Amino acid sequence: MQLPDLKGVRSASENLKDVSSITPLTLNDRLSKQFNSRVFLKREDLQKVRSFKIRGAFNKIRSVNFNNSKNKRIICSSAGNHAQGFAFSCNKLKIFGTVYMPETTSKQKVERVKMFGGDYIKIILFGDNFDDAQKEAQKNLSDDTIFIHPFDDIKVIEGQGTVALEILDQIDKHFDYLIVPIGGGGLISGIITVFKDLSPKTKIIGVEAQGAPAMYKSIKENKIVTLNKIDNFVDGVSIRKIGKIPFELCKDYLDDLLIVPEGKICQTILELYNKDGIVVEPAGAIGISALEMNYEKFQKKNVGVLICGGNNDITRMAEIKERALVYSNLKHYFIVKFPQRKGALKEFVNNVIGENDDITFFEYVKKNNREYTSAIVGIELKFSKDLDQLIQKMKESGFFGEYLNNKPETLRFLI
Repeated sequence: MQLPDLKGVRSASENLKDVSSITPLTLNDRLSKQFNSRVFLKREDLQKVRSFKIRGAFNKIRSVNFNNSKNKRIICSSAGNHAQGFAFSCNKLKIFGTVYMPETTSKQKVERVKMFGGDYIKIILFGDNFDDAQKEAQKNLSDDTIFIHPFDDIKVIEGQGTVALEILDQIDKHFDYLIVPIGGGGLISGIITVFKDLSPKTKIIGVEAQGAPAMYKSIKENKIVTLNKIDNFVDGVSIRKIGKIPFELCKDYLDDLLIVPEGKICQTILELYNKDGIVVEPAGAIGISALEMNYEKFQKKNVGVLICGGNNDITRMAEIKERALVYSNLKHYFIVKFPQRKGALKEFVNNVIGENDDITFFEYVKKNNREYTSAIVGIELKFSKDLDQLIQKMKESGFFGEYLNNKPETLRFLI
C-alpha cells in the first residue's frame, strides 16, 4: 500500500500558502501549572474554517486532474468540518461540488458550508451519521465526478500533515508527547508522517471518544473493525470505520491510544470557555480531556495538544452542561414515588432535598387513583458526596422509586 510521505507534506505546504492560516501554538499557563509541565495548544480552532480540515481538502482538490472538462464536479461526505474545508476549496478553485451531510448535522455547520461554498456548493442531507452520508455519496458517483475522501486519501493526509510542519517550526524544544484526536485517522496520520522522520523521539498519543473507539478496537484486533453502534455526540470524531491508510500508520507508529468519556469532554468544553476564554467543539476538547485524565503520564513533560476545531453550535450548550454535571456526579435523576395526599410534595422538598441542592427537572409520569403516583425528578447537588445522604433520606421517607443515572438507555431521553 502506498503511504503518504514527508516530501508530499512539504509539497502540500506550498499548495496551502495564502489558503490556510498558520495557526498559533500557545503555552497554556493554567494547564502548565496544573501538570508542572509545559503544555502547548495548537489552535486549529482559529483556522479560516475553524478546523484543520481546510488543509487536506484543498490539497486534494488542487491535485485533481479534470482534463480541462467544463463539467468538472466533485463530491464529499462530512459530519461538518470536512464539508467546510471542501466548500471553501471549491469556491477558491471555482469547482462545483456536492456535499452529503447527515441530517443530524447542526444548523450552524450547514449554514457555514453554504457561506464558504457560495454558488459552487450543493448540500444534500442524508442519514443519521457520517457513515450513512458517505454511503449515499458513493452511490451517486459517476464518470463525471470524483469523491474527495475526508481521511482515507494520501493527498488529504499530506495536507493535514502540514499542521505538524508548523508545530516543528514553532516550538523551541521538541515535545515529549503530542496528543491528537482521532476520527477516521487522517489528521493523526499526517502528523505521524512528519514526526516519525523529523521528531522520532516525540511520542504520538491518539485520543478517541468512548462512544466511538473505532481505531482502538481495530488496533486491538489487528484488523479494521466496523462499529455496530456509536455515540454521535462528539461528531467530529464519531466514525464507525477508520481508513485503511490511517490503520496502517497508526498500528505501526502510534505510541498510545486513550479513550475519553463524552461527559469528561463536556466538562472540558466548559472549563476552556470559563477559564481560558476558548470556544471549542467536542472533538476540539478531547485532547485536553485525555491530558487531564492521565495526570501522572504527563507530569514534568513538554506536551503539545492539538485543538482540532471550534465549530461548536451554541444551541448545544445546555446539553453540554447537562452531560458535564452528570459526569461530575452532580446531576442525578430519580423516579420518585409520591403518596397521593396533600402536602407530599412539600414534605419531599423540606425533608429530603438538601439546602444546597436544586430540583432542576420535574415531570409526572403517570396519574391514577392508586396510593402512589410517580414523577421523574432531576436534582443538582452542590457537592457530589451528598448523593448517598440524599438517597438515604428518600428511602427513609418512602419517596425512593428508582435511580436512573446508571441506566443509560433511559437517561439518554432526559439529557
